[in-house]
Amino acid sequence: MASIAINRLGEVGRAARRSLRACRVFTRVRLPQVLRPTAVSEMRPADGGIAWGSWGGYDGDQPTAGGGWVTSGIGEKSRLASRPGQRGGTSRGPRGLRVPPTLSSVALGLAGLATAWHAAGAKLGTPAAVPYAIDILAAVVLVTLVGLYAAQGLRQVVADVRDPVQAPYMVVPFITAMMLAAALASQSFAAGRALVVIFLAVTIAVGGWLTGQWISRDADEPLVYPGYYLPTVAGGLVGAITLAQVHLHALAEVSFGLGVASWLLLGSVVLNRMITARRLPAALRPTMAIELAPPALAGVGWFALGGRGTNVIAYAIAGYAVLMALVQIRLIPLYFRLRFAPGFWAFTFSYAIAITYALEWITRTNPSGATGYAIAAITAITLLIAVIAARTAVAASRGQFLPAAAHAVDNWRTPVPREPQDAQRGQDGGTAEWIERR
Repeated sequence: MASIAINRLGEVGRAARRSLRACRVFTRVRLPQVLRPTAVSEMRPADGGIAWGSWGGYDGDQPTAGGGWVTSGIGEKSRLASRPGQRGGTSRGPRGLRVPPTLSSVALGLAGLATAWHAAGAKLGTPAAVPYAIDILAAVVLVTLVGLYAAQGLRQVVADVRDPVQAPYMVVPFITAMMLAAALASQSFAAGRALVVIFLAVTIAVGGWLTGQWISRDADEPLVYPGYYLPTVAGGLVGAITLAQVHLHALAEVSFGLGVASWLLLGSVVLNRMITARRLPAALRPTMAIELAPPALAGVGWFALGGRGTNVIAYAIAGYAVLMALVQIRLIPLYFRLRFAPGFWAFTFSYAIAITYALEWITRTNPSGATGYAIAAITAITLLIAVIAARTAVAASRGQFLPAAAHAVDNWRTPVPREPQDAQRGQDGGTAEWIERR
């Protein structure tokens, strides 16, 4: 009996040792990210030290100048990008570079500067060759960026359209092309007029699609940011201005109504998010400059519609524009804490169109010292964009302007998990936006 008991105890001991070894092996195996419980700290955007370069989603994280990526995952937080070589394929531009839609703001900013110089010519008599030269530069930049973006393939385009951060910028190339087509109309009226109508139609179509997409999604409010003004507000108001320039006044009034109505509806949503929710993550803060664009575009559009003068509507729009300008002054300390990155081009168009609006008022009201005001205004916006362009040239010469395509685009039909290395918690932002740092 004693020997039987000893044998049974030995069997129990051996079974215990096998269980212990199995536990040790199990604890060394890391579960896939999609199966692990997600900590709140992994879903908050990092703040300190992250520069605003470009925005990305689950389908293609882009590095910022500060060494991180901005990602978004609206309602599908388990949809993560795969690592290179894994399932889901790759999405790389030439030489392995990622060209996000947000970089189209470079061409838009240059087109905005050309518009400001056109407005300055009415008061200062500057040669028309200056804005036309800037328009040509903007066209070259636009064609180059569109080509680089198209080289990434259709799957990347589809992924960006579905991404709540990148999607608003999908319409920017068409808005820029509208402005350039209006400038072309001064040399070839029929061609410029036709292109304005075509690009406006595409802009409205894309804006309508994106609006329907945002309505139908299961959205997290923190994902709303001022970039949402671009498809319908900027698209409609720029359309009104350019249509008026090619003498399609009825269509210009329709486009003006579209832009203003979209501004009133989206403005309440965006400002509500910015005022009542936690502030935007550092990567999206420069887009707060876009708040200045709707009243400025509306004011320029109002003046463009049949040469309407300084009536009560013009003064009402100007009042709100002044308010938004004061808001931008208050935000200057916040902007100065950001590191330079390609995303700084988001400042250019908003400020350029605000200067254009100011020049329109100076020309129409002709106050005392009007010439000095006009010179100061056009000089300030030119220097700002020149500084940003110079910093961009330096970054490009160092190979730091375009982010590397460090991650592949996942197949959104079959999510493939990836293991973030150092997801850190930030101090602000939304739960559906998070920044990964290397």
